[in-house]
Amino acid sequence: MTSPTAFEIAARFASVKSSPVRDILSVVGREDVITFAGGIPDASLFELDDFHAAYDYVLTHQGQRALQYATTQGEPELLELLAARTSRKLPTTSAQLQVTSGSQEGIYLVGQVLLDPGDVVLVEQPTYLAAVQAFTLSGARLIAVETDDSGVLPDALDAAIAEHHPKFVYLIPTFQNPSGRSMPVDRRAAVAEVLLRTRTPLLEDDPYGELRFEGVSAPPLAALPGMAAQTVLLSSASKIMAPGIRIGWLRAEGPILRAIEVAKQAVGLQSAVTDQLAVARYLATCDLDAHIAHVSRIYRTRRDAMADGLAGLLPASATITHPEGGMFLWASLGGGVDTAELLPKAVDNGIAYVPGWPFFVADPDHSAMRLSYVTNSPEVIAEGLSRLAKVFGWA
Repeated sequence: MTSPTAFEIAARFASVKSSPVRDILSVVGREDVITFAGGIPDASLFELDDFHAAYDYVLTHQGQRALQYATTQGEPELLELLAARTSRKLPTTSAQLQVTSGSQEGIYLVGQVLLDPGDVVLVEQPTYLAAVQAFTLSGARLIAVETDDSGVLPDALDAAIAEHHPKFVYLIPTFQNPSGRSMPVDRRAAVAEVLLRTRTPLLEDDPYGELRFEGVSAPPLAALPGMAAQTVLLSSASKIMAPGIRIGWLRAEGPILRAIEVAKQAVGLQSAVTDQLAVARYLATCDLDAHIAHVSRIYRTRRDAMADGLAGLLPASATITHPEGGMFLWASLGGGVDTAELLPKAVDNGIAYVPGWPFFVADPDHSAMRLSYVTNSPEVIAEGLSRLAKVFGWA
């Protein structure tokens, strides 16, 4: 029997569901379950000694400062180092950056400062489900734009902007979550032309861009001529260092930065100073590029193990992506399969994945699933695929 309560939950929460990824992870934390569900970096690859040294230095030499309140924008030495790193892709000063508690907070803050109830955000199909949550909490209506293997279609984007007059467009151009696909250079140029001509702001999410295994690197949309002034570019340490430190950052220009700073003050005053200073020390004394290269080599072998293994199992009706980097592979099984219905059976058989439908804001593909290849070794991936084959009747 439910106890009575005096609390009346805000109406905007009525249509917002908990993240299926988080829900799945909460029930598959068993040693007998192989999980392809979360985008969880392999903890064995974390540079523990380097982080130990960084935190030891901070607490030994900057302890009082590390444990005190600080400015909302971020610690000066971290901002300088992040500006230098961002400038590899797009000229950036520390004044154009805001430190966030992971890029997820950046998504939420941008929604808070730009969206009024009923405003439209245009997104890819499918798209990152936690962004859907964040924008929905801000009262937005999400409209999907037709997308192919190279990303959002420029003509469809142009038509959607003309019809819906969005507050902004949200895109993940590089190693997209959930599909793993990337926009090639020519598609980026065509999308930028539409956004510039229509003066439509862009929220560009780039947490995976440095995890490239192969192919030609493409600049962020924000780096294309004219785009920087109307783009908020999100980045994160979670996928290239470690997610537990919860350090992200965003780059923007103009008055929106002050609005985001005010919003962050309301949410949490500042990101953890200890983590900020430790990340700054890590960046100043360690070779992050070498770490990323090492991790990317390992992730590539795991992507190959999953992609090649699936190719030998899937029915003729299925399609899979073959990402050039990042953390995710997307499989659409077709044939009337419902991956959500089969998930409980999968967990009972010791394998977990994320059904594809939550990543759609309209017309979901119920036969789709997102699979992460980064957490497990090729041997564990092979065993996981064997269990998956039994669940879906491929064996």
